[in-house]
Amino acid sequence: MLFNSPEFLLFLPIVFGLYWFVMRQNLKAQNVLLLFASYVFYGWWDWRFLGLIAFSTVVDFFVGIRVAEAIDKRIKKRWMAVSLLVNLGLLAYFKYANFFIESWVDAWGAMGVTMHASSLQVILPVGISFYTFQTLSYSIDIYRGTLKPTRSLINFAAFVSFFPQLVAGPIERASRLLPQIENKREFTYEEGVAGLRLILWGMFKKVVVADTCAIYANDIFANYTEYAGPTLMLGAVYFAFQIYGDFSGYSDIAIGTAKLFGIQLMTNFKTPYFSRDIAEFWRRWHISLSTWFRDYLYIPLGGSRVGKWKAVRNVFIIFLVSGFWHGANWTFIVWGGIHAGLFLPLLLRGTNRRYTSETIGEGRWLPTGRELLGIAWTFTMVCVAWVFFRAESVEEAVAYVSKIGILRDWLYLPQKVSYTALAYLGAMVLGDWLMRNGRMPTWWYAPKCLPIRWGFAALSGWFLLKNFASQADFIYFQF
Repeated sequence: MLFNSPEFLLFLPIVFGLYWFVMRQNLKAQNVLLLFASYVFYGWWDWRFLGLIAFSTVVDFFVGIRVAEAIDKRIKKRWMAVSLLVNLGLLAYFKYANFFIESWVDAWGAMGVTMHASSLQVILPVGISFYTFQTLSYSIDIYRGTLKPTRSLINFAAFVSFFPQLVAGPIERASRLLPQIENKREFTYEEGVAGLRLILWGMFKKVVVADTCAIYANDIFANYTEYAGPTLMLGAVYFAFQIYGDFSGYSDIAIGTAKLFGIQLMTNFKTPYFSRDIAEFWRRWHISLSTWFRDYLYIPLGGSRVGKWKAVRNVFIIFLVSGFWHGANWTFIVWGGIHAGLFLPLLLRGTNRRYTSETIGEGRWLPTGRELLGIAWTFTMVCVAWVFFRAESVEEAVAYVSKIGILRDWLYLPQKVSYTALAYLGAMVLGDWLMRNGRMPTWWYAPKCLPIRWGFAALSGWFLLKNFASQADFIYFQF
């Protein structure tokens, strides 16, 4: 089920009403409702894959108990291996089977040997990368001794399948979300209003900004041979805001929807396009995934606290794996490699943690000149890397970027300039700048003048209804 669909607009108030007005005094009934609603939400796309998420849930539920009960360390490792094999095995089959077969055939073809592999078109279940990592972190945390297993299959299944963040995150840790599932929730007016504002803001990002930018990004990428460098760079910018509006919009809707049920999800984006270097960008972009890789892969490998060459190795591993997580295509691996290359100079100079807590433009209306240069450079590099993420093949991406680098073409103005799209993304950038400290300014979303407040609400509603009919999929559904 899509957030930006009429079905969801009917589904959400029904679940909300049952949750708070019928089952408010019964925590177990609320959790059963959340579980049922989550399976309806997921099964709306394709009911056949409900068995897959149920199987993964049951395996990790019992593995968690067995790992916690095992006294012998070898037994713990064996049960942990079961979780790893099942989860990563399912992910490898459904997400990467076609990729490995095609790569095998291509490798032999490059040596002049023709291979006739049988056709294998595996359908990728929506959200499998997200809920697989969520259940894996549960098993790993129990194995490490930092988490105790739950004894309620219903609570655990509700944690795994919680519908607001099931399909495209944020990827929640059991240590954070599971206690909220297991303990009584309370509804507050303030949290409800905050949730609705986030849903509205997320919908604006998705159906107004992202879907409008997608029209022009798709056209430019599909016909890139016909355009000069300025237009191709504009296409990369369109895609940069498409994927950001699409994915951060989903996260905002998910976080806002969870608030309506008394549950707090982690922040997944913190105005990443205002980052002053690549390291800061990755602390602000898809935070739930980057911190997952940090805690379960980068740090166990030694992080940056080992020798320089091992630290360099770890950086490339983390970024290449992150790229491969996104999809079974060499373009994603190259995308990860580009970000590793951009991150590497910061690591070697010891400046990769320069911007860890300071909010850009703190106490000022505008960034300083130095900050602005850092933002411009980082955003430009991110946009170039997005070309590889968006392209159908590495060859296409290289040709696209090569055409951007033809200097004589920059004497001409870009084509495909959409003032409507630029106005929409300008409004989103302004909103992000105002919320760069993590809070919406009250004068913006709730001015004291009642006519202005209702006028703002009506204008927002009109924009959403004007663009709502598209019902375009979220980009990260494919991951």
